Amino acid sequence: MENGPGNSTIYLTEMTDDYLIDIHSYASKEEVCKYQPWGPNSFEDTKAYLEEVLAETKKETRNRYVFAVIDKENCKMIGAGELFHIDLSNKSGEMGYIIHPDFWGRGIATQVANILMDYGFNDLKLNRIYATCDARNSASERVLKKAGMKQEGLLRENILLKDGWRNSLLYSMLNREWNTKS
Repeated sequence: MENGPGNSTIYLTEMTDDYLIDIHSYASKEEVCKYQPWGPNSFEDTKAYLEEVLAETKKETRNRYVFAVIDKENCKMIGAGELFHIDLSNKSGEMGYIIHPDFWGRGIATQVANILMDYGFNDLKLNRIYATCDARNSASERVLKKAGMKQEGLLRENILLKDGWRNSLLYSMLNREWNTKS
């Protein structure tokens, strides 16, 4: 799954159990999960996560789509992009992404965000896609801004992390804004 001009360096595809080792290669790193309530993952944690993701693909009605991010140059899985908390009655969903640190700083997360929004608005027919990031995570905030999302506010102490409560920035994009942007 791709979108936009042909300059994309990645594509997204459904997860398979072939990606277990690749997922674990980033999910087991402290710097990857620094702003998350999970991790670093043990191998068993990663295996359980993948089993949960694969079980979701078999459901008739899904409220979660997790995709492997594939680097076109080396055909290697380098991260994941996800649309989740999908509420079809209100046509909304949340977006998230995670990239292996060896690929940070290359604009890949922004590409993932754009592909996810394209899929959410055009294939799932959502009206609103939102995302949160830890208020201290300036790199993730830059991704959301570069993807064209608008900041809606701050969720105070909404997630408990290992080092205390996390404040989350809330960003969103509406379908009509996406259609104007594209």
